[in-house]
This record gives sequence, structure tokens and C-alpha cells, in this order.
Amino acid sequence: MNFKLGMRIPPKIGSEGIEKAAQWAAGVKLDVLDVPKLTPEVKRICETAGIGIGSVDAVQTGQLLSKDDSRRAAALEAAKKHMTETASLGGKVLFMCLVPEDHSVPRRETFAIWKDTFPELVRHAEREGIYIAIEGWPGPEPHYPTIGCTPEMWRAMFEAIPSKHFGLNYDPSHLVRLGIDYLRALTEFGERINHCHGKDTEILHDELYECGVLSATFGAKYGFSEGSWRYTIPGHGQVKWDQVAVRLERMGYRGAVSIELEDHRYWGSIEAERQGVVKAAEHLALYFK
Repeated sequence: MNFKLGMRIPPKIGSEGIEKAAQWAAGVKLDVLDVPKLTPEVKRICETAGIGIGSVDAVQTGQLLSKDDSRRAAALEAAKKHMTETASLGGKVLFMCLVPEDHSVPRRETFAIWKDTFPELVRHAEREGIYIAIEGWPGPEPHYPTIGCTPEMWRAMFEAIPSKHFGLNYDPSHLVRLGIDYLRALTEFGERINHCHGKDTEILHDELYECGVLSATFGAKYGFSEGSWRYTIPGHGQVKWDQVAVRLERMGYRGAVSIELEDHRYWGSIEAERQGVVKAAEHLALYFK
């Protein structure tokens, strides 16, 4: 196996600017950098540092799911323009999380809006050679409004849009916290994976006894948690990364595995973030390199 390893840019590392972030990432032997926006300057900086581009963040995703027709139409044109600009600079993977503007809208209604809006966006992605990767974060409590974070919805989405230019950002940490079999999901939907995040989840069994799967009433005890679980770096949670790596290889995945740092133990300072990324990369390299 020889997968590319990368990272989304954590806030403290990012605060030093893209040039220093790219140089540091290349210095610790990462292969790609997920960037919020791909510009000629960002491309030049990454090429100079010797690091590739992993994913690029999409724009106006919430507006693409708006109930307002005019807002949705304007967002669609902006998203297509952004997609064309990204492709012209060599970007291939567009990262998005399908959270509607109004979090109180039921997911079924948001899905209907998505089904009406996204076919045109995906046709544009096909023309530009872009692959959309949707994130499985369920969204903020109490509504958890994100569409595209469960097998039930993936099945419906992929039936509506068969094109592989619309696919998944496989992040097992979200599946673990939701109680979904992340390996079974990988087996069923592996051919639709366009990007992968290296992030883990620890199940906190004492807290699970205290509040079950509900969010803690009086606040979570840890950062990046809602009570009975917490996000962690790979190797500190439930995910069996050796089995993930074997399945990704068997399914022919050739994209990157990018570390998304959301772990309270490696947060709050640039030194902590760097330590967390390095530890995560060391663990992932055991199975992906």
C-alpha cells in the first residue's frame, strides 16, 4: 500500500499562513494539503513546498439547499463558477457538508431541494473533471439537519445521481458516533468514495451510562464531544485502520487520507496541533504506507 497522507489545516497552524502551513506539512512528510480555497497563489505555494492539493472546500453549500428559489439559483451559479476556477488550477476534489441554511427544516424536505438542485451541479462537475465529496457530519444539535450522513440517505442520493462525480468523503469517526457500522458502509459504498478523512471516535462508556446516546444535559466533559463520545486522532478511538486500509485498497481507492484534527488533547496551541497531526500521521502510516 502507498496511499497519500495529508491534512485539513487546523486553526493555529493555519493562522501562520498557507506558506508556513505547506512548508511544515511537507517537512513532516505529508503528501497533500486540503485547502479552503485554491487560488494561483495557493497552487504556487504548494508546488514550491513540494506538496499536492487534496480537497478544496466548496462555496455557498447552505444556500444551495435554501428554500428560497432566487437564493438557490444564485448559489448554483456561484458554485459552478467556483468549480470551473478550481478545475482550471488542477483541483480535483470538492469537499462539502450538506447542511441547509435553516437547521429546523426536516431532512426529507432538504433532500427534495437537493434532488432538484444538484443534478445540474453534478453535470457541471462531470464537464470540469471535478469529484464532489460530501461529509458525514450530522450537523449541530438539536436538529442534526445534514443530509448525506447515513446509508439510508446515501442509497437514495446515489439512486437519484448515479454519477461517480458525486460521492463521499469517507470519515469513519462520524459513523462510529452514530452507531453505524463503518466497515459495512465502506464495503457497500466504497466505489463512491472520492476523499477520506483520518479521524477517529472514542466511545465513552461511563458517559454512555449517564446520558445514553442523547447529548449531555449539562454539557460534555470533553471538547469535540456531545456526551457519550469524543472525536480523536486515529489510533485513540474505535476505528480499526488496518481493516479500513485493506478495504480501500481492494476497492481501488487512489485518493488521499487527510487528517482532520478534532481532538481536545491536541488543541489550543500550534505546538499541540503539530503534535496531534504528527501522531495521527505516524499511526496512519502503519497501514497506509
